[in-house]
Amino acid sequence: MHHVSIRTADIFRAIAFYEQLGFQVSERFQTGYTLACWMEGLGGRIELLQIPEPKPAPDAFNDEHYTGYYHLSFDVSELAADMPQWIDTLKEKLAQQDHELNVLLEPTQQMIGDRVYEVAFISDADGLAIEFLNRLK
Repeated sequence: MHHVSIRTADIFRAIAFYEQLGFQVSERFQTGYTLACWMEGLGGRIELLQIPEPKPAPDAFNDEHYTGYYHLSFDVSELAADMPQWIDTLKEKLAQQDHELNVLLEPTQQMIGDRVYEVAFISDADGLAIEFLNRLK
């Protein structure tokens, strides 16, 4: 996969948010009438597109009847030996920028196949769900 594209109401706010997750802007460009960028981090690439006159995103996390894009998922096993502490640190980083982290699901253990993962969900600056997976030893 080359990238996942995310439409945002405020590209600068979104860049600041994703930088706190470890992403770095690799390219800035304009596509048609809107600002855009590629950011790389956590083993992948995202594209942010600023949308003029945005409408709120649907609540894919809490609406059990929603179909379509559900969430991004990142393996943070190399970064987050202690997922609750990692989430708390992320909260502190965002608070320093006057942003509040919206935690949709506090870290919890989940069996996936024959492995146990610590799983947490947050939402980004535009309300899109993001999952973090930490493979437990």
